[in-house]
Amino acid sequence: MNTAPAPHETMKRLPWFGIPCLVPFLKPFRKQLAAMILLNIAGSMFDMMRPLFQRYAIDHFIEGRTSDTVWYFFALYLAVVGMQTVSNILSFIFCFFMEMNVLKSLRDRAFTHLQTLSFAFFNRNSVGYLHSRIMSDTERIATLSSWHIMESVWTIIYFIGTTIIMLVINWKIALLVFLVMPVATALFVMFQKIFVKVNHGIRELNSKITSDFNEGIIGAKTIKTLAAADKICGDFEHDTMEMRRMSIIGMRFRSLFGATISFAATTAFALVLWRGGRLSQEGVIEIGTLAVFLSYAFGLMEPFHWISNAITELIAAQVNIERFTRLVSTESDVVDSPEVIARYGDTFHPRRENWEPLKGDIEFRDVSFRYPDGDRLVLEHFNLKVPRGMNIAIVGETGAGKSTLVNLVCRFFEPTSGQMLIDGRDARERSQLWLHSNIGYVLQTPHLFSGSVLENLKYGNPDATMEEIELAVKRVSADKVIARMEHGLDSQVGECGDLLSTGEKQLISFARAILANPAILILDEATSSVDTLTEAMIQQAIAEVIRGRTSFVIAHRLSTIRSADLILVVHDGKIIEQGTHDELMAAHGEYRQLCTRQYENRFSDTSTL
Repeated sequence: MNTAPAPHETMKRLPWFGIPCLVPFLKPFRKQLAAMILLNIAGSMFDMMRPLFQRYAIDHFIEGRTSDTVWYFFALYLAVVGMQTVSNILSFIFCFFMEMNVLKSLRDRAFTHLQTLSFAFFNRNSVGYLHSRIMSDTERIATLSSWHIMESVWTIIYFIGTTIIMLVINWKIALLVFLVMPVATALFVMFQKIFVKVNHGIRELNSKITSDFNEGIIGAKTIKTLAAADKICGDFEHDTMEMRRMSIIGMRFRSLFGATISFAATTAFALVLWRGGRLSQEGVIEIGTLAVFLSYAFGLMEPFHWISNAITELIAAQVNIERFTRLVSTESDVVDSPEVIARYGDTFHPRRENWEPLKGDIEFRDVSFRYPDGDRLVLEHFNLKVPRGMNIAIVGETGAGKSTLVNLVCRFFEPTSGQMLIDGRDARERSQLWLHSNIGYVLQTPHLFSGSVLENLKYGNPDATMEEIELAVKRVSADKVIARMEHGLDSQVGECGDLLSTGEKQLISFARAILANPAILILDEATSSVDTLTEAMIQQAIAEVIRGRTSFVIAHRLSTIRSADLILVVHDGKIIEQGTHDELMAAHGEYRQLCTRQYENRFSDTSTL
């Protein structure tokens, strides 16, 4: 499986740090966002007012040596502090609300969109890559959309408000504070370039570690059987050590930046103290005014820390925004036309009242096909009519292209040219969901969802009654397997069905497909991973359930398809022979050679027992 390109290979600098891309996800919560911003503006303004209270207290109560109006002063100050506290609490509540709701919206959007994409997309992108997009990227974007917005609003308002207040009180002393600003700005720009580079490296390593985690868990059995734990752990440790090294470098530069900003703040504080002290001695300004400037001079440098963090996170999150928007804007290789959607609905809004019954007549009409990421045709001008109720077997060596035909029947891929007809109409004239709802597909490697046996069966037909479920289970002999389970139909199957054997999973998967009562049944080497006894049970069930249904059987064990109405022999992506079992055996071609080799292999295996 090909993995998606690394972020740095496809990264495009988005305008305005990619924030416009987030507008559709923030729009449903615009009222809460506006409330959060207004509350932060209020909180910042209340914060700016506190040094002014300090100025009044020094000049009026201390210097003036009076206690008149002290209770009014105390009540007003307490009211301001109380309002600031309330605004901060409400701001945190709205901020947390924004984070959780934006996170939910992003993940719902991404996961829902994944369900609409074709098989070609999943062939090109690894599970670890997609997992990182849905989990890590969305979490970072949600944090950006809430806490960083809150911090940015507070910082900007405080910076602007403080500057105006200082200029109004005494513009000469204010200029002393502003003398430090160019130095602080230059330091900020210099360190910011380093922060961006380090953060990009950390994010790429984080994605790789997430992918390593995923592969280590999914491939646990393979790792153990290959005794490859040392190598896997060594590679993982190398990645984590590299991330540790990059993180330490980033933290060192952050610490150095913080120390230099603190030095700038101390310098501004010293300048104000020097000049303000002399002016105070000369009686030009009051002690309270000097105290205000000292507070603002030191406090004005604090926003540089927050601005630094906010822009660092914003630039780093641009990678996440770009990757997420690229994911949710990816178009499927197989799409329904607007006219089809208007009549039949889409995946999540079906208009079942307009769905015609599917009878099962299938025709390949001059079909040529190449995979979206391929450079050669695997089918070329292929024609085949499959009347309803016909049983088609597809055989060939491993990798010959047996699944291509059924992928086209299921419309997992579109023909490069030609037509796929279902009941005499182009498959593209009806919705994908209409077709998929009428197809039962049993995979070679069955997949069960976490939950109980009953819950897995109901994926085939959510409205099925217990009588229908019990009948479907009995028809494929899965009742014998379920009877051995401790809790019967309520028994848990584990993640991906890991608590069951391959044969047990296959039988339940088969029962699930039958429960859907499909008009078209596809068995993708459904008996190749089971023992002889289970194979016999499935074969007995197959003979009954394919009766009256159009069926395609991709066969590994050729003994299972002798009675097929038509056998297609695939070699190197081409149909090289077709006919019944007897006709193909008499032709002394590829099919006969396949049968002979398989018989000889079985005989050889048996003779060594």
